Amino acid sequence: MDHKNKESVQTNSIAETPFDSEMVQEQSASRPRLVGEVLISEGHLTHDQLEQALTEQRTSGKKLGELLVSSGTVSESVLLHSLARCLGVKGIKLRHGLIDPHLLSLLDAEQCERLKVIPMFRVHGRLTVAMAEPQNLPLVDQIAARTGLQILPVLAFENNILEYVRKYSSGDVDINEFLTTLSETDVEVVEREAIDDDPTTDLSQMVDGSPIVNLVNVAMLSAVKDGASDIHIEPDKGGTRIRYRIDGTLRELMHSPIGMHSAIVSRVKIIGKMDISEKRLPQEGRVRIIADGREIDLRVSSLPTLLGEKLVIRVLDKKNLSVRMEDLGFRTELLDRFKKTLKLPHGMLLVTGPTGSGKTTTLYSALDLLRSPETNIVTVEDPVEYQLDMVNQVQVHDAIGLSFARTLRSILRQDPDVIMIGEIRDEETASVAIQASLTGHSMLATLHTNDAPGAISRMTDMNVEPYLLSAALNGVVAQRLARTICPGCSTSYYPCEQVLQDAGLSHMTGRPFRKGTGCATCHDSGCKGRMGIYEFMEVTPEIRRLIYAGAPKHKVRSLLSSQNQLSLREEGVKLAVAHHTSLEEILSVTKIDDIEDEQEADSSRSAA
Repeated sequence: MDHKNKESVQTNSIAETPFDSEMVQEQSASRPRLVGEVLISEGHLTHDQLEQALTEQRTSGKKLGELLVSSGTVSESVLLHSLARCLGVKGIKLRHGLIDPHLLSLLDAEQCERLKVIPMFRVHGRLTVAMAEPQNLPLVDQIAARTGLQILPVLAFENNILEYVRKYSSGDVDINEFLTTLSETDVEVVEREAIDDDPTTDLSQMVDGSPIVNLVNVAMLSAVKDGASDIHIEPDKGGTRIRYRIDGTLRELMHSPIGMHSAIVSRVKIIGKMDISEKRLPQEGRVRIIADGREIDLRVSSLPTLLGEKLVIRVLDKKNLSVRMEDLGFRTELLDRFKKTLKLPHGMLLVTGPTGSGKTTTLYSALDLLRSPETNIVTVEDPVEYQLDMVNQVQVHDAIGLSFARTLRSILRQDPDVIMIGEIRDEETASVAIQASLTGHSMLATLHTNDAPGAISRMTDMNVEPYLLSAALNGVVAQRLARTICPGCSTSYYPCEQVLQDAGLSHMTGRPFRKGTGCATCHDSGCKGRMGIYEFMEVTPEIRRLIYAGAPKHKVRSLLSSQNQLSLREEGVKLAVAHHTSLEEILSVTKIDDIEDEQEADSSRSAA
């Protein structure tokens, strides 16, 4: 790279930090700043050190950046930041996962080496290209003409670029070589048990090898940093596929070569305290790790498949747990009604929704509101996901007979004020829960139904008598998680007439809404993060009479509408109108409710 003082650098490096944390941007200045000035202004270099390096440069002929790094005066990362600031561009250390190898077909390897560039990723019509000379506008125009795409240049060191051009052009990326460069201390297993491996088995040697350990560490560390809820490690004919679930959507992280799957599975099983010799039966394990500077709980589940064992690792990060009810996303009016019902001295409050809709988080937020030195709170969970102060938490263990129902009966002899049940999943648990809520206890529980009125029919399906349910039930929360719009690519758009009609907004034709177009930050999805959609059914005297009479779900829904209690879809549409999410996202996550309502109404008409 050429500057006024011929300051340049050629270094070899493999990045150990994510793309977005390594990117830097310099504000525009009246004149280009020299790298030495930037290093001095930021406190990385003194005037004497700069003069000494310039003197050595004149005698040795070496480049200034190379001299500063080789002498240990500044680090490669600091130098990269400073060079990027001088040029007014972004800078990056290349690593696996940041480069789409298929994009090398846009510029062949010979051209990439000659021009000292490498295409990284493409988002719609924009191609991000790592360049040793990103300030070379004619070169940027030349690449744009060859690819037919808009070019976004970023700075990378020359040797770093050439290293990855040669790796990806050869089609033989050595993942072992890459993984051995990573630190094994990025992820620390807490309370790991000693394992007496048989040194004669190849599998044990593979598991103990640094590449396998580091691959698992990278998978866990990346999941924590990206906010993933689950890690999927799946056998494939071409090797092992590792995917993350982020904001409810699975995204592929890496694909390791053939022959490593058994070693990867065994490594995860070892730290999860599972039986590595048992491959025919499903297993469950757990492990606590320290990643990104904090403790993370992992729940591991194995499942035998035709191609080998599949693992799913649930990531339980307290950083993602918002226990303040005000942070969940309830509308103010809805939150006030929910709190009023929650503080009733006895009765049942149900939280419903499909798996992964945030029911447990809502219950933990409710417990956070209720817990105090004067209140005895006991929970029954499977599993206990997060530990709360001043809350007595019991984990179900079916293998030894510690079921929800049996634990609940024991809790009733523990003088509880508030009881939380992780899930009402059978007739026995439902019966004990109803009896407890009728005998002076405040009962919180989750249930798998699609909306609030559906909780009534679900409880009666478990043989709870309508007259008991009408007396015990105080309210039902139904919820979903909707993906929010990525702020980096949010744009205006006009939904089609059918979308507006399905959302009940036909009168808003011609009004702009918001959605994401897709960018590198959101993995080209247009969405980043999620927020809750909540429907709250307060059990009024009129609702109690319908429950007592065994009225069908659509009649309960009609009565709720007449009382101005909004449905789940109506609550979600309000969020889309406020530009928090898109209308299409709301219609997608609430679609099943409309289908069920229509089917039940048709059945009732047929019966009549």
